[in-house]
Amino acid sequence: MTKLFRDELEKIKKKILSLSSLVEESVEKAVLSLVKNDRSLAEEVIENDHLIDTLEVEVEEDCLKVMALYQPVAIDLRFLVAVLKINNDLERIADISVNIADRCIYLFKEAELKMPFDLEGMADKTRNMLKKSLSSLIEQDVDMANEVIREDDEIDEINRKVYQEVYRQIKKDPSMTEALSRCGAIAKFLERISDYSTNIAEDVIYMVDAKIVRHKPESLL
Repeated sequence: MTKLFRDELEKIKKKILSLSSLVEESVEKAVLSLVKNDRSLAEEVIENDHLIDTLEVEVEEDCLKVMALYQPVAIDLRFLVAVLKINNDLERIADISVNIADRCIYLFKEAELKMPFDLEGMADKTRNMLKKSLSSLIEQDVDMANEVIREDDEIDEINRKVYQEVYRQIKKDPSMTEALSRCGAIAKFLERISDYSTNIAEDVIYMVDAKIVRHKPESLL
């Protein structure tokens, strides 16, 4: 392929990495707003979402343009396909961060609410999982990507326990139904971020090794 084609691929790589950094920062601020009870951080997540939306569209347009003009094959085609999918997942993670920030802003009003479960611990695990999936993308590290896939079950289990505890606490004190439901929603959002992190890890494996690992048992990874 021509130097111009290589330059276009490099530009796309830089943009997807920039998008990754913005999304990681959005998740970080949403989680910190919860942990530190900081409304300003939650508001920053909401206000900056348009920057992520704009860059996500640019990455998609660039990928489609390169695919149409150069008709890439083999590893170059896999790279572009993976970037298109990761790009979409990153934008969805950013949207979820906004949803978490919205719920946090509501919860800040509930001064008497005592969290009946370790939502902060779940948020920290989810944030680390996303960070690891993005590191696997940057470093094209299949082993790290496989670690992310294996960790997803832990987040799923935590989410199930949170749901059960929310249900139990609502029965105990129906007056806290709305606040506790929003706590449960945050847990569900965190679980979805872990799912998208897993998707990114799977796409990294496809990009590097040309293997589709979706739906495969962990013992085969």
